[in-house]
Amino acid sequence: MKKIRVDLAERSYDITVGTNVLKKIGDILRPFGLGPKIAIVSNPTVFSLYGRPVVNAIKKAGFDACTVSIPDGEEYKSLLWLQHIYNELLAHKLDRSSALIALGGGVIGDITGFAASTYMRGISYVQMPTTLLAQVDSSVGGKTGVNHHLGKNMIGTFWQPRLVWIDTETLKTLPGKELLAGIAEVIKYGVIWDKELFDFLDDKKGKILDLDERAVKQIIKRSCEIKADVVSRDERESGLRSILNFGHTLGHAIETATDYKRYLHGEAVALGMCLEARLSQKLKLIDTKEVERITRLIDSFGLPSALPADIDMERILSSMQLDKKAIAGELKFVLPERIGRVRIHKGVAGRAIKDLLKS
Repeated sequence: MKKIRVDLAERSYDITVGTNVLKKIGDILRPFGLGPKIAIVSNPTVFSLYGRPVVNAIKKAGFDACTVSIPDGEEYKSLLWLQHIYNELLAHKLDRSSALIALGGGVIGDITGFAASTYMRGISYVQMPTTLLAQVDSSVGGKTGVNHHLGKNMIGTFWQPRLVWIDTETLKTLPGKELLAGIAEVIKYGVIWDKELFDFLDDKKGKILDLDERAVKQIIKRSCEIKADVVSRDERESGLRSILNFGHTLGHAIETATDYKRYLHGEAVALGMCLEARLSQKLKLIDTKEVERITRLIDSFGLPSALPADIDMERILSSMQLDKKAIAGELKFVLPERIGRVRIHKGVAGRAIKDLLKS
């Protein structure tokens, strides 16, 4: 197994990447000083595949395990379903010494983390991400939250997990679209930080799509190393951590404008990266050939790279004005200067965005 440390003083934790390790989670949690009750939050699809081994492992380690289920889909990452989680935790009499396990993708991880951060003013939780996107991105860094109909992740907290426990075997049951959505986030790391990772994705595309164990572990490990490094330096996104938002300013707006139903998160981020790379080109910050390489790699993985004409541009623009990264109405973008290097660019005019969306 491979370990990556997120270094945050007393809030530090390990990201562990392994194969066939779900059944070990009970023994791993024994030394953490948790109370006897642990609730596993999941969705019916994931739980039917992996819930029973996790429950059995927790019980075998001496914990009292209960389960909480929410439907599968981004539209269920809401205050309504957060309330459902609270109701279940109270019904099972979880207390301040109890812990939650997020078993699933980004939706489960985000809403479970938010529930943990607010239940009885904060309890422990563990991330057990089962999608590539969650393994390389959303499970790491402590961002939790739920969506509002006016914007994505508008309600949330920073609350670090005690552990991120990744089992690459779960990717074998992942639908193809979900796998590609995760690859979009890996491409992001290549653009913002690591040209070698970008080149690796280009060179090993076939092996990655075939879930070659060595290739997959390499992209997960490297992505987690990059995010751990960034989060360790800037936990609450006061500066450096903003670079992780490349593709997300427009990506989140696209998700909101399509009611979280048309695109998976990674697909929307892929669109956002292509658009934001073109914006960088229009502002003369990046060479055309670099933009073409970014777009070509996204295309080659079967991810969307062009915005369909039927999407409501005004809804996209309206959503961006409510973006968490906007300050006093001023939009902020992470724009690539070359593959492996980005800059934070403030004060992009609304007209420039409108022209970009229409082009």
